[in-house]
Amino acid sequence: MLEEFRLFEDLSEAELGQIRQQAVSRTFPKNTVIVSEGDDTTSLYLIESGRVKFFLGDEEGREVILNFQGAGAYFGELALLDSSPRSVSVMTVEPTTLLVVSREDFFACLRSNPEIALKLLGHLAGRLRELSDEVRALALTDVYSRVTRLLERHAEERDGERLVPGRMTHQQISQMVGSSREMVSRIMKELVAGGYLSVDSEGIRLLKPFPKGW
Repeated sequence: MLEEFRLFEDLSEAELGQIRQQAVSRTFPKNTVIVSEGDDTTSLYLIESGRVKFFLGDEEGREVILNFQGAGAYFGELALLDSSPRSVSVMTVEPTTLLVVSREDFFACLRSNPEIALKLLGHLAGRLRELSDEVRALALTDVYSRVTRLLERHAEERDGERLVPGRMTHQQISQMVGSSREMVSRIMKELVAGGYLSVDSEGIRLLKPFPKGW
């Protein structure tokens, strides 16, 4: 399973075995907060199965959803490097199993496997580029472009289809693209009517390329 994580994909079986020995498997039910913004936890979390959301909240209960991630993704790597408090909160949106590696155990692996450190740095650089792209999209594109871009980014290939899993709601989409739920609902309704996507219990299916404008 570890070889399916991008961070570890080039490691040997022996190197993967060292990490497996340090990882603790934990299963969480739906709607469980794994880490909260401001926490001092310093573990790396690998998503073995399930799905989580990343969000920011305030004292009045409002939240901004930053992202969703599923099996094969991981989080917590920033806290490994600088021991700073968590910058976002993470909550399960379906039953989820995580492999948890403590900072001390992960650093022991880094000392004996420098390749992991290099891949971690490459991953962080990639995330910085993604963040720049997201800021550019929020600042320079219209709501329709932000919605379709979001759907494209979260779509997964499954049996020849492109599926955004987890039945992402219009409210969640609106929080992620910085728009009103009403505007997102209008866009989604027209995309369904035009045969560009469909929605069922498994999620949002992307049926054909989106038009360039709305």
